[in-house]
Amino acid sequence: MTIKEQPKPPRFRIIANILLSVSGLFLLLNLFLPSLFASGPAGVPYSLFIHQVQEGEVSRVSVGQNQIRYQLKTENAEPGAVFVTTPIFDLELPKLLESKGVEFAAAPPPKNTWFTTLLGWVIPPLIFIGIWQFFISRGGGGQQGVLSIGKSKAKVYVEGDSAKITFADVAGVEEAKTELVEIVDFLKTPARFTQIGARIPKGVLLVGPPGTGKTLLAKAVAGEAGVPFFSISGSEFVELFVGVGSSRVRDLFEQAKKQAPCIVFIDELDAIGKSRSSNGFYGGNDEREQTLNQLLTEMDGFAAGDATVIVLAATNRPESLDPALLRPGRFDRQVLVDRPDLSGREAILKIHAQKVKLGDDINLKAIATRTPGFAGADLANLVNEAALLAARNQRQTVAQEDFAEAIERVVAGLEKKSRVLNDTEKKIVAYHEVGHAMVGALIPGSGRVEKISIIPRGMAALGYTLQLPTEDRFLMNEEELRGQIATLLGGRSAEEIVFGSITTGASNDLQRATDLAERMVTTYGMSKVLGPLAYQQGQQAMFLGNGGAPNPRRAVSEDTAKAIDGEVKEIVETAHEQALEILKQNRDLLEAIATQLLETEVIEGEKLHSLLSQIQPVAKETAGFAQS
Repeated sequence: MTIKEQPKPPRFRIIANILLSVSGLFLLLNLFLPSLFASGPAGVPYSLFIHQVQEGEVSRVSVGQNQIRYQLKTENAEPGAVFVTTPIFDLELPKLLESKGVEFAAAPPPKNTWFTTLLGWVIPPLIFIGIWQFFISRGGGGQQGVLSIGKSKAKVYVEGDSAKITFADVAGVEEAKTELVEIVDFLKTPARFTQIGARIPKGVLLVGPPGTGKTLLAKAVAGEAGVPFFSISGSEFVELFVGVGSSRVRDLFEQAKKQAPCIVFIDELDAIGKSRSSNGFYGGNDEREQTLNQLLTEMDGFAAGDATVIVLAATNRPESLDPALLRPGRFDRQVLVDRPDLSGREAILKIHAQKVKLGDDINLKAIATRTPGFAGADLANLVNEAALLAARNQRQTVAQEDFAEAIERVVAGLEKKSRVLNDTEKKIVAYHEVGHAMVGALIPGSGRVEKISIIPRGMAALGYTLQLPTEDRFLMNEEELRGQIATLLGGRSAEEIVFGSITTGASNDLQRATDLAERMVTTYGMSKVLGPLAYQQGQQAMFLGNGGAPNPRRAVSEDTAKAIDGEVKEIVETAHEQALEILKQNRDLLEAIATQLLETEVIEGEKLHSLLSQIQPVAKETAGFAQS
């Protein structure tokens, strides 16, 4: 697909530029040539002129608007010599000249030549044309200038010789592709649908987290169908001037109808499609609301004509959109573009890996296993990071270790080799991370421990324990959630057992454990005291998340709030006791793994699995599994 070529500048712009150049040349000649070639009379200070008048040396004076010309008496100067001085606003000058008997008169106004007359008529219009040209050029030139501020800014892609994006370039979202194939079939063979009375959806809303490929899917639809594709962002409708957004919406759909069948793609629809009651009350007349109203009108107007215009839109905040926009007849269909699963991640990696040179040891399935929760954009960035690391290490191909390092850079941050820990801190970090690993290895459903490192990374991580899921999981039971909390508290528990005190290194672990426990009580209903009730207010953003923080609670009584706090505390303390029991029973193994970690700084692979397989399980009765 190629961008449609813009029209050439109109002929009047070329003529105006020529006239501007000629007028500028005339103006320079008029200003500077007289001063260069004219040999005028000698100039004298005004004070000297007044002194000469008072002394009776001046015989004749001509007072002009910009200068005073005078002659001296023959005994004081050469005959015919003329002197010039710059006038100063002096009302006493005529009285002084009269008292000294000086002949004076006002100088006649200068005669305008044909040249100056021509400049007076030509230059002002040309200056106006120049200012007009400036605004036109700022507006994009040609038909996209100041007169077309209400015109659509959409980029138009038409069929070209360059490589186009097809469904083969999109992976990991097979269900979404299946939904959109129907749109392509209708654009290619509409008779197959219309002959039985079927109607293609007017609008298709692509919903999903950032980076999952919503825009890529829209381009693939246009590439497969081979029809014109109008692409614009929702923010491009919004302008400072009132009415511009709605005008651009009208112009966009007018252009689309002229090139039907075609596709109109609006990215970040929530920029203009937010609910009109989101400010707490209905009504209003702001620019965004006018733009939304015009969009609603245009999408309803398709049924009146024969033009086949399909609207694709993308958003990661569907809960904020206006209900009138989502009703059938406008956006009839919503297609979920979610994060890919294991097989989807592997397929995405295969597509992006075609652009780089891979080594013989590459295992894309292993890489996909180590990247749970990665979206398509994250995987594309991962492949690029691995290629950059290979080039930095002077390799000709990308190796498996480059991908492993790239994953750690994306997940944990850049390795901080310049951050040197003293022996005491290094020992604390080692026992802390081994505590996480040992508890996590014994807890069901928490993933397999693949690596322990005490090399600082990122902003604040002094060490980290890498756990990878053995399979894609979508549901977790109460026992597994309690096990996750125990794993988070394993580092703090190891510090208590070995050093008898705790440090600030467990602050993030405590925050995450508390948040998870609070969600168990207020969101998942995993409390026998409070029962199967949800104590949260409103609905959080569907895909953006809230940084792991719990949702704000709904209004509850003081007794209920105390009960929630008590249940959260019970869950965290029980998990803490569970972690302590596991580490106390395996104290010798804790010392052995920590000692080895201090020597090598990193333990991973089969060596780590062999050490963790020696952990002795703890009976549930002694591990703090008593639940309220």
